Amino acid sequence: MNPEHTEGHVDAKTKRKRISSESREDGRSNERKKNRKMDRNKKEADPVAVERQAHVDNKDNNNLSSNQEGKQEVDWCRSQLTLKTLKADKVKHHRSKTSRKEQQGKEDQEEQQRLFSEQPANSLNSKSKRKSKDFKEKNKKERRRSGNARNQKEKDQSPKNKSTNEKKGKKENSEKEKLKKKVKLEEREDKRLKDKDIKEDSTWKWWEEGHTSDGRKWSSLEHRGPLIPPPYEPIPSNVNFYYNGELVKLSLTAEEVATFYAKMLDHEYTTKPVFQENFFTDWREEMTSDERALIRKLSKCDFTEINKYFLLKAEERKALTKEQKKVLKEEASQLTEEYGFCVLDGHREKIGNFRVEPPGLFRGRGEHPKMGKLKKRIQPEDITINCSRDFKVPAAPEGHRWKKVQHDDTVTWLASWVENVQGNIKYVMLNPSSKLKGEKDWQKYEVARRLKEKVETIRRRYREDWKDREMKNRQRGVALYFIDKLALRAGNEKEESETADTVGCCSLRVEHIRLVPLLDGLENVVEFDFLGKDSIRYYNKVPVEARVFKNLKLFMENKDPGDDLFDRINTGYLNKHLNQAMPGLTAKVFRTYNASTTLQEQLSQITSADMSLEEKVLSYNRANRAVAILCNHQRAAPKTFEKSMQLLKDKMSQKEQQLETARKELKTAQKEHKREQSDRTRRLVEKKEAAVKRLEEQLKKLCLQMTDREENKVIALGTSKLNYLDPRISVAWCRKFNVPIEKIYNKTHRDKFAWAIDMTDDTFTF
Repeated sequence: MNPEHTEGHVDAKTKRKRISSESREDGRSNERKKNRKMDRNKKEADPVAVERQAHVDNKDNNNLSSNQEGKQEVDWCRSQLTLKTLKADKVKHHRSKTSRKEQQGKEDQEEQQRLFSEQPANSLNSKSKRKSKDFKEKNKKERRRSGNARNQKEKDQSPKNKSTNEKKGKKENSEKEKLKKKVKLEEREDKRLKDKDIKEDSTWKWWEEGHTSDGRKWSSLEHRGPLIPPPYEPIPSNVNFYYNGELVKLSLTAEEVATFYAKMLDHEYTTKPVFQENFFTDWREEMTSDERALIRKLSKCDFTEINKYFLLKAEERKALTKEQKKVLKEEASQLTEEYGFCVLDGHREKIGNFRVEPPGLFRGRGEHPKMGKLKKRIQPEDITINCSRDFKVPAAPEGHRWKKVQHDDTVTWLASWVENVQGNIKYVMLNPSSKLKGEKDWQKYEVARRLKEKVETIRRRYREDWKDREMKNRQRGVALYFIDKLALRAGNEKEESETADTVGCCSLRVEHIRLVPLLDGLENVVEFDFLGKDSIRYYNKVPVEARVFKNLKLFMENKDPGDDLFDRINTGYLNKHLNQAMPGLTAKVFRTYNASTTLQEQLSQITSADMSLEEKVLSYNRANRAVAILCNHQRAAPKTFEKSMQLLKDKMSQKEQQLETARKELKTAQKEHKREQSDRTRRLVEKKEAAVKRLEEQLKKLCLQMTDREENKVIALGTSKLNYLDPRISVAWCRKFNVPIEKIYNKTHRDKFAWAIDMTDDTFTF
């Protein structure tokens, strides 16, 4: 008997149960303390959890005092299950924290040893036996697992399965590569969509901000400067130049100029005497004194090997693989990204021509007197930079510096330099879709719209000038008549032999017109024949009013063919007179006004709502063509014109054959339906009728395309569309007749005229 117990004598079994119960309660108390310590930070932040835990602890203490005397056998089993559950929860909850896990493991081991030390001997023996048995089974499983792995490895390395495994590995690799490619494509598509969203979100609607009247074009302007061409790369030593049959090693400067001519050996320009003479004169200036003493005639120079070398390089570029072309394209894109954009008033704008023109030989248009002259290399020391004062000046190439840096916010150019052939100033300007260009276009068309209100007054005044006593006023009146009615350019005075022989209204010479009193039943006919802008020939026979015909005779009296027809006026005088009639009016505005007015009238006359989409597009092109003819916007027939027309004819003949076959099948189906009168034959007839209708529409569409191409063979529609036609006329017409803008304007047009597309509805009239 144990004297410590007050209840009397107890047997050994009851004693063991009581000790076990006390040990169990001690263990649970320790577990609660540890859990509280680990979660103290969380529970301090949650007062509700603290209160709940205190309630649970009180409840547990009450249960301890009430259950100490009874059901000890059940409590023993419950204590064992509780201990195991607590251990499993701890391991799961703290598996990522190694230090805590090890510490908890040690505490669990000490607690287990204490509990086991208080257990009866037979209980310890049974537990140790179970442990030993579990350990043996565990070792047995591990040995079996390692043996299976070893056997599998030997099996994989056997010659029989080696090829199978390799195939399996290749298949897995190919699947991985496919998966990687798919992921890359998805990432690229996501990036494209993201960039598109950014572009759409960042579209600058500058036209909603209003105009500034202080003359300032921008508030801030930041850019990288123009892109300078790379230095000259000498040709290989095995590519030779010969003079009079003898090998000559040229200096680098002379060699570079020689390559310019060699690249053009197959071109028509090198057969022209003016081109040859100008080239040889400038080339000799770049030679050394010894080279000048040796090379005296261009006819004795042999550029054949140099020409073949560059032709071979061109073929090599064409033969590049898709991957190599992609690399070159990416490099070009990087340069565009770096130099092709600026920041204007906090908005990213595209630059139009950010590359400085590389050196070469001047060509010019038509029979230009300076063709063949050397366009020298532009250095950073020749370039003036224009940017904001507040931003960092763009860095010049290493070892160079800019000619000048200025901060002029009243001009729209970013950089400028003077080219050596004609002495003209070249500018780096923004893209046509930019704010500065868009504002200029908008203002130009608004001035043309204002002219609509004043044009009748101006016409009445220049008619009065026809009978003025002063010859200067008469010439002014006739010149304005030609500019207004014939949409002639005003023309500019130019020095002789400095540029091509191109003229405008004010620079017409006597030789450029012929007066015919009666021609094909028309009286007072004036025949014009001269070279206009870009050496495009202007040839037209126009009947004029009697007063104009009489004055032209007067202007031509006692003059030679090379004398000026309007010898008392010039473009400056004409523009000054027009500005007095309407502020901002110049002779150039008449071309814009007449072009836009003609388009508006033609579209109203030849378009109807019941037309098909193709017919509406054809009517628009015909209206545009009328404007192009008025403004003398001609072009040479495309080289591929005949080939494309033949392909179109072949398509039409095939479509006609298909239509003929479809019509025969329709007749057969109709006869069959007449005999049977069934649903099957009815559906067959409907199907054949739909096929015939579809083929007829397709054939009609091809016919319209052929007509459109034939009519536009030598007419340039794009020039007037870009520069002379108010885009709001076209946008309003598209919206009124439900024609997609894309059918009239390509992407370049849509970017340039974004302001007009955004602000115009179907009620606009010029």
